[in-house]
Amino acid sequence: MLTDNSDLLDEQLVEMATNGDLSALDQLIRRHQAFIYNVALRYALSPQDAQDLSQEALVKIVTRIGQFAGKSSFRTWAYRIVVNTFLDAEKTPLEGEITSFEQYGEALDSMLLQPLQLPADTEPDAGLIVEEAKLGCMLGMLLCLDRKQRLVFILGDLFGVPSAVGAEVFGVPADTYRKRLQRARRDLRNFMNAKCGLINKANPCRCRAKTTAFIAAGWVDPQQLKFTRPTLRTVAQRAKAAVGPVDTLLADDYVELYRQHPYYDGPDWAVRFRKLVADERVREVFDL
Repeated sequence: MLTDNSDLLDEQLVEMATNGDLSALDQLIRRHQAFIYNVALRYALSPQDAQDLSQEALVKIVTRIGQFAGKSSFRTWAYRIVVNTFLDAEKTPLEGEITSFEQYGEALDSMLLQPLQLPADTEPDAGLIVEEAKLGCMLGMLLCLDRKQRLVFILGDLFGVPSAVGAEVFGVPADTYRKRLQRARRDLRNFMNAKCGLINKANPCRCRAKTTAFIAAGWVDPQQLKFTRPTLRTVAQRAKAAVGPVDTLLADDYVELYRQHPYYDGPDWAVRFRKLVADERVREVFDL
């Protein structure tokens, strides 16, 4: 039976986990797995790729936990592993399809505005399907940023990670981190201002009017929605809970749109990892 360690600090849980306490390890994984998955999903766009990335990052965190020396917070140490894992991962198929803002803009322009047409059995879910089109389109915009800019924007603006912490996670000077974030903001803002009707009403693009074309292109599957589902929280609510009030002086309307995206539970890796590290052979290999 697992002990309830929810009131303990990460660093206390790490010490207990390295001494063989599986309940502590379980609590650590549960505390951070959803955040890692949500960063991965916005980084990769594909839920399957996000699962693969988050699993790989968590494997590295668990198997290296004995190396945590306490020179920074556990969160900073773990998220540095996450960032490096994501940056070093092989290019995903979607990264090969969405390569730049120019290319993505041309793809959007080629999809004609038209009345919403859905299979009869999905018509009751029309609102969810249009929302799916909006979420997928906006997440696709993030793929137009290069990998470092994308992660800086996701962590810094969407999840409210302070610049000093972000710079430490990326292992760069604070000025370098801020410049990457500024470039990402500028590029994304300029694109959305030129293309997106949610930001600039002068743009003709509307999510509902694009949805039929997105379905025809295979971007949206009305029978199997990837991003639209019941959720208890938004990204903005998660960010405020984790780091306090988000700096509204840095927030633009386009950032707020992203912060209102759903915050997903993601896969429950804790059970899988608990079974893994319970195997004495695995514990010997990784010195757990």
